[in-house]
Amino acid sequence: MLQKLMPKSDDFFDDFEKQTAATVEGTKLFRALLEDFTDVPAKVKAIKDVEHRADDITHRAFERLHTQFITPFDRSEIHRLLARIDDVLDLTDAASERLGLYQIGSIIPEARELAEVLVAASERMQEAVRGLRNVHNAAHIFEACKQINVLENQGDTLLRRALAKLFNSSGFDPLT
Repeated sequence: MLQKLMPKSDDFFDDFEKQTAATVEGTKLFRALLEDFTDVPAKVKAIKDVEHRADDITHRAFERLHTQFITPFDRSEIHRLLARIDDVLDLTDAASERLGLYQIGSIIPEARELAEVLVAASERMQEAVRGLRNVHNAAHIFEACKQINVLENQGDTLLRRALAKLFNSSGFDPLT
């Protein structure tokens, strides 16, 4: 009975790493979709498949979280980290799905740039998560987090620039 309550020390870390690997894979597929905007339904489905795999990882981790007595760190923080990593891929999947639903005909360059930033941020997230196994990696984790923040700011700037371009340029229909 006591053995069942004791965690395998790496299970949650394995989940975090599998989840971030799926997120990186999904964001790279999204970038590839925007770089070669052909066969959109098949590419959107490939992203959806990765998102479903990541959801399975998340659900198993949540189940483990509720069955193990001892966890590597606070339960609410594990739950929050799992949910936040899941959000990245969920939103990427939603963006890819909208491209098909809204029948987008072409991709503006800023969208491709945003996808590059998304991939870079997901790779930094993966680096930070890998560092969680060893508390001596705090400096590495913080550095990855700082880089994510820089990338987030870069993405915000790209988004504002793209929106301004859509509304201020002739030849673009903002609704499209």
